[in-house]
Amino acid sequence: MKVGQVPPGAAGGVPAGRSGGASFGRALQAELDGKGLKFSAHARKRLAERRIDLGHEDMDRLNQALDQARSKGVKETLLIYGGIALVASVANRTVVTALEGPTGKVFTNIDGAVIVPK
Repeated sequence: MKVGQVPPGAAGGVPAGRSGGASFGRALQAELDGKGLKFSAHARKRLAERRIDLGHEDMDRLNQALDQARSKGVKETLLIYGGIALVASVANRTVVTALEGPTGKVFTNIDGAVIVPK
């Protein structure tokens, strides 16, 4: 095999053209624009433990909420979305933790909050 060649099956076994279509294109463009919402390993673990699944529509709403927070000069924000709370770094566009039922919780190290319509 020559340098630069991709071995057969190295593409993860996904046939060309079957990897999500428009949603993949939208996610790729958001990443390229630096506008894609990312999740830290800790946040991904918390979401998985709590069986919280965020779809494309949810991600779009959360991205818009981060844009709103950024426009107000917020650096670390609390996003309240339905029954979940997400703490995110606005500059890095990264969710650092997630939890369900934010009632009775104290959040520190944030300088703004956005209540995101579901």
